[in-house]
Amino acid sequence: MPQEAAGAKRQTAGARTEPHRFQDVLAVAAVTIGLAALVLGWIPATHFPGAVAGVIGLPLALYSQMISATTNERWLNVIGMVASFMGTAFALSNGGFSI
Repeated sequence: MPQEAAGAKRQTAGARTEPHRFQDVLAVAAVTIGLAALVLGWIPATHFPGAVAGVIGLPLALYSQMISATTNERWLNVIGMVASFMGTAFALSNGGFSI
């Protein structure tokens, strides 16, 4: 019995058995677009690109959250959601979709 236990791989709670590349890429894209929306929405001269980035980033982060597989991805998705929402709010307060 001890020989079998010594040869078996030990599985920890945070161990990944397979890569989740698509979910990782979506989570990073959600954070990147969310932060871009936040920065662009904050600046009054760039309110239009900030509003567009926020409108793209929020559904992307929501979809990414729905298919996420790990806690790290979920953290990035929540950060992307909040940044996209706040960026859209700042952009709308500075003029929104008007050119």
